[in-house]
Amino acid sequence: MSGFSGVLQLTDLDDFITPSQECIKPVEIEKTVIGTEQKYGYRKTGLIFKLNKTVAQTLQKVEITLSDCLACSGCITSAESVLVTQQSQEELLRVFKDNKNLKLGKSQEAKLIVVSLSIQPVLSLAVRYDLSPNNCAAKLAQYFKQLGADMVIDMSIAEDMALLESQKEFIRRYRTTESDGVKNILPMLASSCPGWVCYAEKTHGSYILPYIATTKSPQQIMGSLIKQWVSRNLGDRPIYHVTVMPCYDKKLEAAREDFFNKETQSRDVDCVITAIELEQMLQKDDISLSSLKDSTLSQPWLLRNNSEVDPFLMRHIGSGSGGYADHIFKYAARELFGEEVDKLVYKSLRNPDFREVILEKEGRVLLRFAIANGCLNGGAQARAKDGSTVKELTTQLENLYNSLPCASPEENQTVKKLYDSWLSGQESDKCHAILHTQYHAVEKLPNALNIKW
Repeated sequence: MSGFSGVLQLTDLDDFITPSQECIKPVEIEKTVIGTEQKYGYRKTGLIFKLNKTVAQTLQKVEITLSDCLACSGCITSAESVLVTQQSQEELLRVFKDNKNLKLGKSQEAKLIVVSLSIQPVLSLAVRYDLSPNNCAAKLAQYFKQLGADMVIDMSIAEDMALLESQKEFIRRYRTTESDGVKNILPMLASSCPGWVCYAEKTHGSYILPYIATTKSPQQIMGSLIKQWVSRNLGDRPIYHVTVMPCYDKKLEAAREDFFNKETQSRDVDCVITAIELEQMLQKDDISLSSLKDSTLSQPWLLRNNSEVDPFLMRHIGSGSGGYADHIFKYAARELFGEEVDKLVYKSLRNPDFREVILEKEGRVLLRFAIANGCLNGGAQARAKDGSTVKELTTQLENLYNSLPCASPEENQTVKKLYDSWLSGQESDKCHAILHTQYHAVEKLPNALNIKW
């Protein structure tokens, strides 16, 4: 099987599936008049070339982009196996280098480079380099600033907004009754896993998509914050937005056409880099993360001259994948039934990754939630350096996550200010577009090309 991830495993599936043999990417081949006999060669560089009588002609390389893969119905998921040129380490380093040169030349084309850190890769690298979570975040901030980043931000604000919006969405769905033939359907699948979303779009289509929550993932809410709110309040400088994530599939999410702004001709997230790729970048430059100085994180929404603060990472109740089930369950119990739930008691179903929690009153089941996840030690997280098993490393990461102070999104004053200053003046449709997305069934074409990968 793949070397990417085997942590999330429901029955016989995991989160890496190779491209299907039924790939329907139409490859346009330029037709030329040639003789009946052609000879071909192969160079060590990997290029194939055609031998003519007088000259060796290098053949054009066929490229399949991530957007092509998203539009294809042949694969049940397109994640790690597609070469994504705009989501690579090389592309990121090229942007940093070019932007430094533009700044030296005082060019107006110089970008504001913003890096957003999600908590899971910070914990992964903290374990890898024997650092505390806050210390690791401070050193990552320094590393990215050395490369040329203007701001390094933690994603807690977007994570809180995603939880609050998911809570509201569940209540809306629950309370919506049949009206004019339109109904919000339950159960609600509160998933921000892009690999699973792609799987659903390509295999189950319109049957399953109405059940998926439309609230954007924290990555994409952060993208809206950076490209719209920060851009508006910090000048008209073009922004290049990088996110550090625990999963290769987040590259897939960032490349969705739904997150491309036609007005600015840019994506909400320009590049996604994972923990394991960061480790490779550090190793290539012979840098140990623990040897770097500490730096601060930016908080541009404070709108003051000194908006740099020392890292202070916090967790949410529930699992290290975001805590959606716990937050939505407790909120729904209170809002719908007036029940205060202090602690959720989960029961394992098929395996420890698939669990269930129930709210009962007088023998009647009021709420039934299930949870299935595995983000803390996914396929793009750093591997153990001491030979620990996947299970042992996952337990270590879970313990580290649970050691962090617990935050309540309802008590986040910065989120309240953003709702008041950024979203309150928006039209309802535009506000919904900022925090929500949509999904698209991908229909299979009858004339698929059977390409053997």
